[in-house]
Order: sequence, then C-alpha cells, then structure tokens
Amino acid sequence: MKLSEIKKILPTLNNVEFQLENGNFVPEHFHVTEIGTITKHFIDCGGIIRSEKTISFQLWNANDFKHRLKPTKLINIIKLSEEKLDIEDHEIEVEYQDVTIGKYDLDFNGKNFILKNKTTACLAQEACGIPTEKQKLNLSGLSSNSSTCKPESGCC
Repeated sequence: MKLSEIKKILPTLNNVEFQLENGNFVPEHFHVTEIGTITKHFIDCGGIIRSEKTISFQLWNANDFKHRLKPTKLINIIKLSEEKLDIEDHEIEVEYQDVTIGKYDLDFNGKNFILKNKTTACLAQEACGIPTEKQKLNLSGLSSNSSTCKPESGCC
C-alpha cells in the first residue's frame, strides 16, 4: 500500500486498527512512533546495483492503556512528516515488534489494516543458477493408454 492510499482510507474510519495475518491484532493502545523514508542502496548477487525507497511506519505497544490513535491524529502525523521530511508517495513498510522486530507490507481489508508477512527473494535468479520453474502441461483428455502420449512428445 502506498502512502497516498492510506491517506484516502483514514478519513473513512472511526478507529485505526492493525491486524497480523495470523488474525492477532496489534493492541489498540499502540503508538505510531516514527514515520520516515528508508532508502536501501544495494547490489544483488548478480552484480546489479539497485535502489529502493519505502515509507516506514513504526508501531509501538506501550503500557499506555488509555491511548487510542484516531484516524485524524494519524493523518496529522503523516502530513507533518510530508512537510518536514519531503516524504514522497512510496510503498509503506510497517515495523512492529511481536516476538521480535518484524517488517511488514501493509494492506487493507475494508475494516482493518493488515500487516502482511514479507518474504525474501533472489533478484538475480538467472545469475545464481537457480532453476526456473518447469512449464506445466495440461494432460486433461489424455488417458494412460493414449498413443498420443509418448516419451518424446513432451506430455509426460
């Protein structure tokens, strides 16, 4: 989710709620302690230099049980960060400590913001010798006794 998307969603909500993909909710007394731009400048294993920018939201669970972040407050925090830090419209990455500090992609299910688990990937698979996925063939309509399925035909 990009920053522009969350800015469109927030005015339609009564409450700001974040939920993990496993169904657990970030406690309702969380704080947004940071908003900023993270620039990652790196080289992949194939030797390609790359650069990525994301917007980081850090959620923190304090023992402030009376605290509730309302949509207008979060909109104001976003506006302030845009003004002071010249933040651009990039994908949002949420940093939240559950068991350990995790980084999550952000989605919205119509009611709650969903912290989506991130995965790693090789950006230069062709340079690493990682085999590409084999093409899947449609064998429907062919019986095991069919003479059209011969070893050299590519269907089996």
